[in-house]
Amino acid sequence: MDIATIIGLVMAFGCIIGGAIIEGVHISALIQPTAAMIVGGGTFGAVFVSMPLPAIISALKAAKTAFLPTKIDHAQVVKDIINYATKARRNGLISLEQEAQSVKDPFIKKGISLVVDGIDPQKLRETLEADISAYEEHTKHGIEFYESAGGFSPTIGIIGAVLGLIHVMANLSDTSKLGGGIAVAFVATIYGLLIANVVCLPIGTKLKIRMKEEVLRRVMVLEGLIAIQNGENPHFIEQKLMSYTGGGH
Repeated sequence: MDIATIIGLVMAFGCIIGGAIIEGVHISALIQPTAAMIVGGGTFGAVFVSMPLPAIISALKAAKTAFLPTKIDHAQVVKDIINYATKARRNGLISLEQEAQSVKDPFIKKGISLVVDGIDPQKLRETLEADISAYEEHTKHGIEFYESAGGFSPTIGIIGAVLGLIHVMANLSDTSKLGGGIAVAFVATIYGLLIANVVCLPIGTKLKIRMKEEVLRRVMVLEGLIAIQNGENPHFIEQKLMSYTGGGH
């Protein structure tokens, strides 16, 4: 569980609602199903129009990583690569074949298998870099989904506000309907801003950070396996990889 995400959401909504209460706003005034339908439905409807369905499904699944991220331990990555390097230096590259069979990570498994097969180092780099690029492109769909939603929702909130004002103007003679129309107008704007700035854009940013962490891990694996293939000293490999984590400074 990502505690920062939970703390951030609780803090944002808590402070906003708490401030409203202090100002004398009744919570019931902020609960407007009509405004929620307009802003929520309009926002995600617009996103559905702008993106293909597979990308949307992928993005919705990716949201869980903002709350339940896969732990990436860069120090452990370095340790594993050094173990592979030491084993290969002592017993040859073919000794890594067992590692390729036992390791669970698909990227590492593929890389070790290519090293054991004796692929050219340049071909190894190109193959693994292609995998990294494909991962980035796939992951960007989720980021773009939430960034798009964050861009659409304030505008949809304004549409909701305009609709509420139209309702008010059409019922100026009936004062009993004025309050409801004005409430929908202002609350729709609030909903649009909250969806964008408290939910969607922050989730998009968090997914972007998760992607960068995973790309860094894969780059470390790539550089480590190429160094192993070139027969470099394990200590030198460790120093090279630690520079990616800031440990070499």
